[in-house]
Parts: sequence; C-alpha cells; structure tokens
Amino acid sequence: MNVNRVDLNLLVYLDALLRERNVTQAANKLNLSQPAMSNGLRRLRELFDDPLLVRTSEGMTPTERALELEPIVREVLSKVDHAVQPRKDFNAEDSSRVFRIMASDYAESTLFPTVLGKLRELAPGITLDIMTPSDVSFLDVERGKVDMLINRFDSMPQSFHQIHLWNDSFTCVLSPHNPVLEDWTLENYLLANHVWVSKTGMGVGVGVDPGDVQRLGWVDAALDKLGKKRQIRVFTRHYQAAMTLAEQNDLIVTLPTRAAQLKLENPRVVLREPPLAIPPLELKMAWSPLLQHNPANKWLRKIIADTSRELDGLEATL
Repeated sequence: MNVNRVDLNLLVYLDALLRERNVTQAANKLNLSQPAMSNGLRRLRELFDDPLLVRTSEGMTPTERALELEPIVREVLSKVDHAVQPRKDFNAEDSSRVFRIMASDYAESTLFPTVLGKLRELAPGITLDIMTPSDVSFLDVERGKVDMLINRFDSMPQSFHQIHLWNDSFTCVLSPHNPVLEDWTLENYLLANHVWVSKTGMGVGVGVDPGDVQRLGWVDAALDKLGKKRQIRVFTRHYQAAMTLAEQNDLIVTLPTRAAQLKLENPRVVLREPPLAIPPLELKMAWSPLLQHNPANKWLRKIIADTSRELDGLEATL
C-alpha cells in the first residue's frame, strides 16, 4: 500500500464506524450524510482489500482485519490530535472542571479520601463524579465520556492506557463472638458461612454462579487449588455492606486488607489473617487513548498515581 493513497479522513471514518458499528450513527457522529459515510466505507474496503464491517443478525460486525486495525487507527488518530492541539497548561487552582471517574467502592474508600484531601488544597473548584462499575461501559471510556477507571480488571480493551497503583493482601473480618475464632483453622474456616464480595467487571452485572470458581475470584480460586470450597451464603458487590454483614455472629468476610483496616476501630468485628495463602490483588488505573495527552486528565492521573505510591509505602498490615 502506498501511504500517499491514505486520506487521513478515511481513518477518522473507520474509527467512527468501529466505535458505532452502524453507518448512520457513525455519519451522525461526524456530522456527515449517510451517503458520504457509505462512500467512505467503500473507499476503506478498497484501501484495505477487506469488507471491514459485515452485516449480520447482530448488526454491522467487524472482520478480523478490522479488529486488528482498530487499536492502531485509534493510536494514530490520538497522536495526530495531540500534534495539532495548541499547547495549554492546566490551571488546577482556578479550574471548575468535573472529572468523571469509575471506581469500585474498595478504591473509593481506600484511595479517594487522601486524593480528595489533596484536591481540596490544590484545586478547590474541582468536582469529582465517582461512578460504580455498573454505571459505565468500556465504550463510554473509549469515547472519552469517562476520565478514568480505577478497579481490578480481568480484561480491558487493548487500546486503553493503564498503570499499576498497588497490590493488596487479604484479611478476614468477623464478629468477636463468632465461634470459629475458638479454633481458627482452615478446616473450621471452610465449615463456617461466608460473604462473597467483588466487582471487577464493567456494565450491568448478572447473577453469580456459585459453582463457577474461576469467576468467583481470588479467594475461591486459591481454595480450589487446594481442592477446597467454602460455604458462601451472601453475594454482594459492595465492600461496605460486606463489612457490616461481618458483624453477624455466623459470617466471615474475606476481603482486601486496605478495606478491612477501615474497621480496625469497630468493636463489633475483629480482623484475622486468612488460614490459607491468597495471591494479592492488583488495583489499576486505566483511561482512553483519546485522553492520553489531555492536560487536565494528565494532571489528575499524576495526583492519583502519586497518592497511591504514598499509601503503598504504608504497608497494609494488621
């Protein structure tokens, strides 16, 4: 392919088509007529010698070649956009910007109190709109409608930028009157009743299958490697709710240590190390390539990354 044949507008069309999976919606997104977008798709098919989008029962479905091109096209357009944008510094002190952040309540309760304290000092006019994983789709993030994601992720689009924030161990939270404390062993841990808590995915959730160990997460995967299984009586997606349930005399909650430490001063619960080895979880921050070079977004990402490193220096231990 001769690069001189490539019209940059065609890459913009392809990006819109792959985001929308619909010719009409892609045309509306770019303020084009549908015939103009259809003509663009025809030229793209000729350029890449591939149909790129094929009509199926589920709508316009991208071909294998289109899926290969998607992250490349997005990166190219992001770099071009960065190159042509005028350089503007972000004045945090005078900003009244609203940042939209998807964060699990684990991240919200362990990381954001310190982040918010810094923001009140450095940028008192800034507002944070913190959304749950169920409020947001990866498509929202790709389009730049959400500034960043902070959570544990099983998977995410290849085009996203991401960094590691910290690793966390696990801790058990339970009532001091729970009889299992009389002999805190793995055997008795398995005989007890448990509260499961997690939210690693995106979008509206579905019910949990108690038999699907791989999807249950760190604790149950670790038990499965030992050939063991715990008795889960409650499934929840909220860490605060799980820790409240731990006050009941017959329930154990095994959750990330930084979250468990929030209950250190609560006399209605005690904290114990799990009677088995559980691999640490990883908290990440991710964002769209469209916002990679955005000055305001870069500023907030640095605040969050610096804060996480400071807190990570304070080891999460009992």
